[in-house]
Order: sequence, then structure tokens, then C-alpha cells
Amino acid sequence: MQTVQDAAALRAVIRGWRGQGQTVGFVPTMGNLHAGHHSLIKLARARADRVVASVFVNPTQFGPNEDFERYPRTLAQDQVGLAEQGCDLLFAPEVATIYPFGAAHSVSIHVPQLTETLEGAHRPGHFDGVATVVCKLFNLVQPDLAVFGQKDFQQLKVIERMVRDLSLPVKIMAAPTQRAEDGLALSSRNQYLTPEERALAPQVQAVLQQMHELVGKGHAIPVVEQAAASKLARAGFDVDYAVIRRAEDLAEPAEGEREGLVALVAARLGRTRLIDNLPFD
Repeated sequence: MQTVQDAAALRAVIRGWRGQGQTVGFVPTMGNLHAGHHSLIKLARARADRVVASVFVNPTQFGPNEDFERYPRTLAQDQVGLAEQGCDLLFAPEVATIYPFGAAHSVSIHVPQLTETLEGAHRPGHFDGVATVVCKLFNLVQPDLAVFGQKDFQQLKVIERMVRDLSLPVKIMAAPTQRAEDGLALSSRNQYLTPEERALAPQVQAVLQQMHELVGKGHAIPVVEQAAASKLARAGFDVDYAVIRRAEDLAEPAEGEREGLVALVAARLGRTRLIDNLPFD
């Protein structure tokens, strides 16, 4: 696997592949990679001739009180894992490559509606940063397809909407959430959990399963949401939301609506914020 840092070197490699008629799959990441990220590489590997991954801790998607500075940077370890999974090229740019005029003065992409609820409401500006950096990376790599994990469900929907609205020639593929044996969704932030918190963390997935079951039995969605939030709070979580939405656009479902739904939870354990979801179909 080759590693490049500048746009010219990245494009030179990809231009060579294109000259041979090869397709390109892309997996954008912020590094500190685990089995969940590796599953995205495997999916891209199965669907494209060549695979590019990026490692870039994007400053514009972190809020003023979030963990940008302490977000783990493990590039050497990430390179080993990517090579083992069959990645062909790692793009690890400096901030100046992505934001040549500085992050504060960058062109910004805003995806309306989808970004104004749930994570967008709790993390103002977060999805503007996500959409902007992903669009920049798509322009640099120009992939045929890009793979995103379903764990960040709202992010996936934002990227899908952006690609469709801007007519970007990229096929977006969703990869299933990878989980530990006890059901906890894999995340780079799980390492912040204390042993006691780690033992509690799988209750998020258990609550999502319970929400699914109760809705399937005909319980009213507001009642299910309240029961889920209360259960997590009693277990020691600080709950941001525990809701059921339409999977298509994250809108609140109409009364009696039962098809095409997804349950989503965001809650804190100590200093660690956990997010997870469960599509019902």
C-alpha cells in the first residue's frame, strides 16, 4: 500500500489506474481505525478494482467543547491495518491541503433539513463540516463509489442527500454496523469508557431492540420513546435523544406509520458520547 499526503501525488496514482480502465472505491475516515472501518475497506474491495482510504481528523466538524485535540491519531497503526485489508492507497493530507485558506475561511456546504435535527441540533455546525470535507475529498479522489457505515446513520443520509443534490458522480454504499460480541457498536470513542462504563454501554443496543419490539406490537411511538429514554437514564446515561424517525428523511412518523422507520439513540456515559441506531426493516 502506498501513502501520499498531497493532492498531486494522489491524482497521479489514480490517473494511472484510470488509464488502465480500473474503478476506484473510497473510504473516508478520521483514523484510529478498528474492525468497523476495516469492514468498509472489505466492501469497497469487493466492489471496485482499487481502494483508496483517507485519514484526516477534520477540524470543522468538531464543536468548541468537543474532543478534536484529544481525538487519537494513530497513523502508523492505521497503515498496517489498511494494508492488511487490501487498501491500495492511503491519502493522509495535512490541514492546509484540505483547507488552503484555513478552516475558518473555507467554503462551507450546508445540507438543509436533514442537518437540523438530532445530531445537528445537539452539535450545531457538525454536519456542515462533514459535508464540506467529504465533498472536498470526493473532488480530490473522484471515486466511482464511496462506502460509509450505517452506525452514523444521520451522516449517511446527509452524504446521500448532498451527492444527489449536487449531482456528484459517486455511488454511496452503506455498510452494516459492526458490533462487539455484547452488541456495542464499534467506535473509536469506546476506548474512553472506563471498565464500569464499558459494562453498561451495551444497554444502548438493548434499548434499541426493545424500541423495535414495542413498535412492532403496536405501542404508540411517543410512549416507546419516553420509555427508552427513562430506561437509559435509570441505568446512568445522560440521554440526548431516544427517538423513532422515518429512515428516508429523519422526519417524525405520522400516527400509525410503521414502515421504513429507524430508532436512534445518543447518550453519554461519563465523558463518552455513544450513538447507535436500528433500522426496523
